[in-house]
Amino acid sequence: MRSCRRWPRGPGPREAQHVRRRDFLGVTGAFVVGGRLPHLASGGRYTRHAARPVPTPAQLAWQRDELALFAHFGVNTYTDREWGDGTEDPRIFNPVRFDAGQWARAARGAGFRSIVLTAKHHDGFCLWPSAHTRHSVASSPWRGGSGDVVREVADACRAERLGLGLYLSPWDRHEPRYGSGTPYMDYYCAQLEELLTRYGPVVEVWFDGANAEGPNGKRQVYDWARMHATVRRLAPQAVMFSDAGPDVRWIGNEKGVAGETCWSTIDPASVPYAGYDAPNVGALLQEGDPRGSVWRPGETDVSIRPGWFWHPAEDDKVRSAENLMSLYFSSVGRNSKLLLNVPPTRDGLLHDADVQALAAFGARRRAMLARDLARGARVRGSGRDAGAVVRGDATRWWSAPDGATEAVLDVALPQAVRCNVIRLQEPIALGQVVERWTLAAEVAGGWQDVARGTTIGYTRLARIETIRAQRFRLSLSSALGPLRLVTFGLHLDTP
Repeated sequence: MRSCRRWPRGPGPREAQHVRRRDFLGVTGAFVVGGRLPHLASGGRYTRHAARPVPTPAQLAWQRDELALFAHFGVNTYTDREWGDGTEDPRIFNPVRFDAGQWARAARGAGFRSIVLTAKHHDGFCLWPSAHTRHSVASSPWRGGSGDVVREVADACRAERLGLGLYLSPWDRHEPRYGSGTPYMDYYCAQLEELLTRYGPVVEVWFDGANAEGPNGKRQVYDWARMHATVRRLAPQAVMFSDAGPDVRWIGNEKGVAGETCWSTIDPASVPYAGYDAPNVGALLQEGDPRGSVWRPGETDVSIRPGWFWHPAEDDKVRSAENLMSLYFSSVGRNSKLLLNVPPTRDGLLHDADVQALAAFGARRRAMLARDLARGARVRGSGRDAGAVVRGDATRWWSAPDGATEAVLDVALPQAVRCNVIRLQEPIALGQVVERWTLAAEVAGGWQDVARGTTIGYTRLARIETIRAQRFRLSLSSALGPLRLVTFGLHLDTP
């Protein structure tokens, strides 16, 4: 949930923490010094002595997963509230039909690759039997006080080959030590250690920056460096999310919309801590910074319902498959990752309406991507291996000639096709550089521009009016680094 001074809903502001990158990183056969690759200097020509950020293997795997399911579950599910105050009686928590397998099957069936669970929200109630507090499932009637939601979700994820992500709110409105400084951080990091050592492997740790008074009326200064170090030590394979990292940044809103321009790089000084407020901070998170010094891709979080926790009055307000497809285009299709919240009910199940919407979305997305109409095309362009962009092989890509700041690829299909979706991808293991692109098609005997944009990154999905064409021309430009493209795709999306 957002910082309580401003945002009434949602998972919260996130903070930025600069983390030193690996000295050496092997990327698809290339050797990268300092985790960077050469880029263009000012004046429109790149130099092999400059450097651009590239993703770590964990960041790369995280983004390629594209879709994660967020599960807000806890005492708020039973109080019909979004934020608990820490006074809730644990005995209200009793999901009598709890089935984490149902969550995981619904997620996997819709194409999601991980589940991020709110192991503890701001109310302080723990979904696992923590040794450090009785304010947990151990004090509830569920499973006779022997239940463990985190364990069952972790097991279900493993059974369905999904990654496990964990959300542990630093703000704890129940814990008396909140606001005490180091004693509270000892408590928090001890709980973090429990989660990371009992239930792993964990692929994502989700830090919410919401910060206000605890039960004693005091505020707590979070020791982010200690929290990050704990994760690095116990779960080095996990990425950490907060406002601006250290690995993954918030996209700046909870509408499911990344910036039309969206760089995976950012200047860590621009959003230095959770809840940082500045006139342009929203734009910074939305768009990133083309000359940013660190790689921190954006995560776009949004709920399938108006609220983040389940509310019975919202059962008829679940997003449609059409709406979820639009969110996919405005998040994953703009070089972000989609974290879609699907809150379980008081029974401990995902509601039928939510499951049906997920299934319909998954089926439509699969149908759209199942056939790439550009496969088999003849591609011409200066540089190396232009045909790689239509082969569907992520390990091969086209590279423009050294020093080129502009390039054109001509794509000729064996026959005319009907399409309304353009898919472009850079090989982001080597960085992100494309600043502008334009696609033209030969329609009715003449060339016309059908789509244009700025950044590409991991994926750019652009919807266009349905056309029938056989020849396409893609123009790219960048003054940041060597132009490369791994995918040129054409698809047809039908409701």
